[in-house]
Amino acid sequence: MTFRSFRFFIPIVAVAAAALFGMAIITLTGRDPFMISGKLFRATLESGYGMGQVLFKTTTLIFTGLAVALPFKARLFNIGGEGQLLLAAFAAAITGSLLPPSFPPVAAIPLTALAAMTAGGLWGMSAGILKVRFGINEVISTIMMNFIAQAVTGYLLMYHFAVPSTEHTAQISSASMLPGLHDLPGVFSGSPANISLLAALGTAALSFVLLFRSRAGYELRAVGEMPEAAAYAGIGGNRYLIAVMGIAGAVAGLGAMNLVAGYKHCYETGMSAGIGFSGIAVALLAAAHPLWIVPAALFFGFLEYGGLAVGAYVPKDIFMIIQAITILLVIAGNARKPL
Repeated sequence: MTFRSFRFFIPIVAVAAAALFGMAIITLTGRDPFMISGKLFRATLESGYGMGQVLFKTTTLIFTGLAVALPFKARLFNIGGEGQLLLAAFAAAITGSLLPPSFPPVAAIPLTALAAMTAGGLWGMSAGILKVRFGINEVISTIMMNFIAQAVTGYLLMYHFAVPSTEHTAQISSASMLPGLHDLPGVFSGSPANISLLAALGTAALSFVLLFRSRAGYELRAVGEMPEAAAYAGIGGNRYLIAVMGIAGAVAGLGAMNLVAGYKHCYETGMSAGIGFSGIAVALLAAAHPLWIVPAALFFGFLEYGGLAVGAYVPKDIFMIIQAITILLVIAGNARKPL
């Protein structure tokens, strides 16, 4: 078996090994791992509400995973998905709250999404400019910009936009709210799953086409894999570095629509819950491939909600351990040298 074909099985082996390790930990807690597994699957895959919750979490993870995967093709590591998501969520909440209910949804929803994408895109592009103009490593800049975004949104919320005696903004207009999938008869009853799931799947497909079926994608990958050859061929590397960081931020911004327009209908403190950082794990598990981002996000969404569903029986931290072990095994497997 060649190293290339072996790499295809790395995520599968990693998930299986991490699951076995998780079952061993559950056994050490004094619980029956098969009983816990049964409850986990019944609370998710066998429940319309549970499956809706999994898909809701999966939706944002697809966007934040793509926000990491796209720059990675240019050998950029975007750690700033959390900050981009926060600023985008705040922009979506403020824009949506300013639009009157009489505004047609066919215009209100795109305007709210545009505000979110613009905020996230500009924040991501800023990191690209810092790298190109001043040589600041994007890992350092995006990490620091996460803290700045958290501070900025916290200040604006606390002193300017919070509803009195609360920690959230005013509710967005009904015209800006995304239709929920629970509106379908007997499907995902009561869950926050909404049509942004379709946007996430479409974005993943579009990202694949952009990267592997377009000239721009070829040149972007060339800049990442062979920067000297790309420069010799006249491909403007700096232009692509700034652009892909901006696109990544805009994609993370779309994830904010799932949280704001599809669920909370406002911006509130702590609403991102670290989903921007979870997107890094999703991208690593998917080897930064846009189409593999979808099952990887589904796996992490399953673990995140599943951990909550069986939290009365075992600590949720066990499922966080499974996620961490999965990523460590994927990294270790990909670091294996070809024979």
